[in-house]
Amino acid sequence: MKPHRGTLILVLGILGLVVCGPLGVVAWILGNGDLKQMDAGAMDATGRSLTNAGRICGMIATILLALAILAVIVLLVIGVLGAGVAASS
Repeated sequence: MKPHRGTLILVLGILGLVVCGPLGVVAWILGNGDLKQMDAGAMDATGRSLTNAGRICGMIATILLALAILAVIVLLVIGVLGAGVAASS
């Protein structure tokens, strides 16, 4: 039986929230995989709560990252359209 990686996944999820958004994606993916292995009995299930908490932090970090990217794209489009309007005036 493999040892759980709950602490690692939780740390990645928290770092994804606080420092680097893409780490949230990693936490989400690893958390999903580890929870499936725990359900199958191939991984130590004592770290289920840590793994699930890290996965949830990863989900939140990923959603915030996607919203930030969307906001940047919208601002760029508004800036380009605004510059085009100003140039044509």
